[in-house]
Amino acid sequence: MSRLLIAASKDQLEPVIRELYRSHVFHIEDFVEQKEEGYEGFRIGMPLAGADSVSRDVLRVRSMSSALGIDPGAVEAGAKTSSQTLRSRIDSEFSTLEKEIGGLNTDRNKRETTVREYEQRISELKPFASAPLDMDLYRGYDRLSVFAGHIPGDVTFTVPHEKFFTDTVPGNFLVVAVPSENRDDVEQTLLEARFQAVPIPEETGSATERVAWYTSEVTRLNAEIESISARLIEKKDAHTAFLVACDELLTAEVERSEAPLRFATTEETFVAEGWVLSEQVAELSDSLRKATGGKIFINEVEIDYDRDAIPVKYDNPAFARPTELLMDVYSRPRYRELDPTLMVSIVFPIFFGLILGDVGYGLILLLMSFGLGKLLKGEAVGQLLDTLRNASVSSIIFGILYSEFIGYALPWKPFIFSRHLNIGGHSTGHGPQVIELMIVSIWIGILHVTLGRVLGMVNARKLYHGSHATKVVIANAGWIATMWGILVMIWSMFPIPVMPDLTGFPVVALGLNAAAALGAVFVIGGIVAIGQENALELVEIPTILSHVLSYARLVAVGLSSVAIAMVVNFIAIGMLIEPQLEQFTPFGVVIIIAGLVVFLLGHLFNTALGLLGGGLHSLRLHYVEFFTKFYKGGGQKFNPFGMKRRFTED
Repeated sequence: MSRLLIAASKDQLEPVIRELYRSHVFHIEDFVEQKEEGYEGFRIGMPLAGADSVSRDVLRVRSMSSALGIDPGAVEAGAKTSSQTLRSRIDSEFSTLEKEIGGLNTDRNKRETTVREYEQRISELKPFASAPLDMDLYRGYDRLSVFAGHIPGDVTFTVPHEKFFTDTVPGNFLVVAVPSENRDDVEQTLLEARFQAVPIPEETGSATERVAWYTSEVTRLNAEIESISARLIEKKDAHTAFLVACDELLTAEVERSEAPLRFATTEETFVAEGWVLSEQVAELSDSLRKATGGKIFINEVEIDYDRDAIPVKYDNPAFARPTELLMDVYSRPRYRELDPTLMVSIVFPIFFGLILGDVGYGLILLLMSFGLGKLLKGEAVGQLLDTLRNASVSSIIFGILYSEFIGYALPWKPFIFSRHLNIGGHSTGHGPQVIELMIVSIWIGILHVTLGRVLGMVNARKLYHGSHATKVVIANAGWIATMWGILVMIWSMFPIPVMPDLTGFPVVALGLNAAAALGAVFVIGGIVAIGQENALELVEIPTILSHVLSYARLVAVGLSSVAIAMVVNFIAIGMLIEPQLEQFTPFGVVIIIAGLVVFLLGHLFNTALGLLGGGLHSLRLHYVEFFTKFYKGGGQKFNPFGMKRRFTED
């Protein structure tokens, strides 16, 4: 990455901005007044002429797009429209189209508002439809008080009154009229009876007739709304390409117009500072000189790696680029920091496959990634689906190795350790090889954590200088020595399958054999190395074991998925469907259908759990157990000025 300073006279401002925007390679560093020596007297620039007008046009376009339900991100790019042609169409068609769409949208909104109002009135009138009174008889009295509302049951009043009660409507309904002087007594009686008053609608005539009228009006208005919506859909089909192109063109004009707000200016000159990929400096410089006729000053400024916030652009092979999304969720690497994206792109699918490891579920997720890719658009969504695709392929591969297909065994024995459970009366075999699987997961944890510490040593040399870098390197070496020393001591005390057996060495001191003594030396030396950087780090030593043991989730979560799949199969096939196949009956057909429903829903649920479990636990092992050993992050995204045009061109 290179840092450029660009300076020119004010009359070159517009051509410079146009060229920077077109090239889409210059990350502008925002100017803050008097941010450093040499900028006294400079101020933040003013927007170009016409910026406010263009901003209003953008809002008008987006208002129309919103009314038509247009999402520019979901629109397929076709042939690009030239800016000149589009500007001509904006001048001739824009206002007319805005009036048409705005009028239709206003008409639809008015009718929708009226429908909601009428539906509310219908809801208020329905309880009164059961009473034998016109609505205008409920009000207008000086000496009578009328109560109407819902009540759990009929109630008796001890004062003169007229009452109507019905239990034919939900919540029952009571209307009572009493002399106003008895109002307080009636209110107390109703309160004790858990009476819930309802407002008396300001209507006249029969409640039933009013409900019927409002219902017919709602039907009529809904038909008009559907007609208007159909016309808006026609407008959408006819003008989507035009509106998304207008949005892109006008947005570009707004961004260009507001660019001076990020520059340092005086009355006569302007200065722009920013970042460019080193290999693009020469090309950008040539294009700027050509655009200004050579009337521009361009200088490559020396970078202070300790002070400058250098933006970061990923540089990964194509297959690793989807994983950049997972990195950004955590934090983008700093400029000189080691970028672990490539490692994550390899290890994350492996962890996912180790957890899910089923051909059937892998195929379902693979098809889902392709299907959603056809429906959903956007760079982030595409990266996420590509990551899911890679993880699904890994799951299929491990499913072949595990010999698993939605809880059933494939026609061959597992190439690696078995995860099949003994479920059902005819189960055979010795069950899952839990111990071996757990130990393999621990080995993965040991190697992954060790790699993290090695990378921590590499990063220390990249990020720090002098004695501080040396201390960090020694501390990371100390963590490695401590972990492996503990492991050697354990191996010297207990024989563990799939791990080295160091119990045969002779005892040398304090009941420890030679291997254990060597391990103890590693542990002591490692603790000293850790403490020399920061003594407080010593309280984190227990995390050596907890972080390594955390990798057991690669097995535990996977076994739970296998167990759910096999239980679903046993209930749906073994308990519901198979017994009914011995003798068909009408009731048996119902049970078979129920079994199929259980089978489909159970495996659908387990697929979702497998996706969440495989994805979240694999991420957790990277974010918590791996990245914390070496990775800091906090880098700024390289965000070049301009846009990649999809619908327009100059």
